[in-house]
Amino acid sequence: MFQVSETGKFAVVKLSHKRNFCIIAHIDHGKSTLADRLLEMTHTLSKRDMKAQVLDDMDLERERGITIKSHPIQMHYSLTDGEEYVFNLIDTPGHVDFSYEVSRSLAACEGAILLVDAAQGVEAQTVSHAYVAMENDLELIPVMNKIDLPTARVEEVSQQITDLIGCSKDEILIVSAKTGEGVETLFSTIIERVPPPEKPMSNEPRALIFDSNFDAYRGAIPYVRVFDGVIEPGMTAKFMSTGKLREITEVGHFVLKRVPAKRLEVGDVGYIVAGLKEVKELSVGDTITTKETPAKEPLPGYQEMKPMIFSGLFPTVSDDYERLRDSIEKLQLNDASLLYEPETSTALGFGFRCGFLGMLHMDIVRERLEREFDLSLITTVPTVRYQILKSSGEIIEIDNPTKLPTADEVDGIHEPYVAAEIIAPSEYMGGLMKLCQSKRGTFVNTHYFSEERVQLKYEIPLSEIVFDFYDKLKSVSRGYASFDYDHIGFRPGPLQKLDILIGGDSVDALSIITDRESAYSKGRELCKSLKEVIPRQMFEVVIQAAIGSKIIARESVRPFKKNVTAKCYGGDITRKRKLWAKQKEGKKRMKQIGKVEVPQEAFLALFKVEHGK
Repeated sequence: MFQVSETGKFAVVKLSHKRNFCIIAHIDHGKSTLADRLLEMTHTLSKRDMKAQVLDDMDLERERGITIKSHPIQMHYSLTDGEEYVFNLIDTPGHVDFSYEVSRSLAACEGAILLVDAAQGVEAQTVSHAYVAMENDLELIPVMNKIDLPTARVEEVSQQITDLIGCSKDEILIVSAKTGEGVETLFSTIIERVPPPEKPMSNEPRALIFDSNFDAYRGAIPYVRVFDGVIEPGMTAKFMSTGKLREITEVGHFVLKRVPAKRLEVGDVGYIVAGLKEVKELSVGDTITTKETPAKEPLPGYQEMKPMIFSGLFPTVSDDYERLRDSIEKLQLNDASLLYEPETSTALGFGFRCGFLGMLHMDIVRERLEREFDLSLITTVPTVRYQILKSSGEIIEIDNPTKLPTADEVDGIHEPYVAAEIIAPSEYMGGLMKLCQSKRGTFVNTHYFSEERVQLKYEIPLSEIVFDFYDKLKSVSRGYASFDYDHIGFRPGPLQKLDILIGGDSVDALSIITDRESAYSKGRELCKSLKEVIPRQMFEVVIQAAIGSKIIARESVRPFKKNVTAKCYGGDITRKRKLWAKQKEGKKRMKQIGKVEVPQEAFLALFKVEHGK
């Protein structure tokens, strides 16, 4: 029934027998487990090599139990009549922060398996991914997973799926990826429903770069889907966005690891090694053709992904700045949604201002830099991008509070808004609405999937949801609510800059932009938090929160006190007074030349206040 191969090298398969598809679903609905069963049943990997989450090759993916990067792999399946098919599977992430990975993967496919948990039902990311797949004209195969669970609601969830994509209940496959029940029928369904790649429009080679990786020995390696022509070693690759030429030394497919092949043909998903040493030579969404028979037009690429939040990354040791730059550059090759630029802080020195898709994305990038490149980093409080309307009529965008012009230069501040979609049991609707309103959300509408399940739509400032919104959402709904959002543009808001002064000097890395209503309370909380973490000096350290030139909160760290009159026994009090006056003058001079070191805990304190913890 199944094709077995020890080498991973297979015979050429005709175009009509190729199937390119991905698995899309909400987080933790079983994508990676289903991929494991498909690999096992096609004997793509031996039982000795099989393990849970086999496609999740990063330690972080295994530890957190989530998929962070899309992973392509090739499988071979043989029918009883001897007809052999090639399946190119791309396992995709489920978390909202990595939706960009999903959108790129869909462009390399003709079909998608829409996986839904039989216990959890249709959730926010299920809806989002399904719509993206339909926009890309992909053939959707609805699959209900985890039917082995005692809490499975097969009939109810089937109705939710039919309402979502308009299919009949007979089209829904019922499986358990964990036990393998029903998975075998998925192979024939893929062959029947997923169309093969379209015939090439010309013989001029065209391959779309949908992902990439960096190899320390072979440089930057683009992952491609071939749409036209043939690409072979010995040809000269031409990158159409830059016009640069590079000799192709190797092409191949993905069978867990990279397996060399003689050529990449139409419909193939594979990789190209072309001696790309500089990461800037490669961009996701670019089209690769050849110098010998260059294509006239590039393939449609991807809409450039814009980061949602920004944070500063600074090395704890200033000598590591160059190493941090090289590390971010290499990491960006494997993560096209990561943006960065140099940044200087008076408090932290030289570092980089980085743009991320969300808090989880930021956390993953920071942890990968520390683990994979052996760096020790300080992360500043994340902020969003604001639009500033200047008095001159000019509109600028800033992602750092320190870049905000002076008050007399600013006519208005616009903040980014998102269309938030929450799906949850209806019994939690009151608490969820209260949460959204506390985050300055504007109610849009509600939609009942059933009497027990409701969809809430709100428009909320992005700055209010990037920190602790998801955690509070799960707390209010006891873990049953799911959440998704889309950026809908900028809107004016009652915003102002809050500065933190330590010893009379403004600490740029501690500045934040906040709404007027919470500015005073945040200022007081910040001062109190900083008082606990800033170490005592021989002089008093004054901590202040200010809006413009107005001080709105103040705390002080008491100085160490030396008993200068300890050796005075008896005598006139004037002698002690002279010693106290001398000590006071000495502390005054020390304060004038003294510098307060701001510990890393201070930035954590700021982070907690922003979180509302």
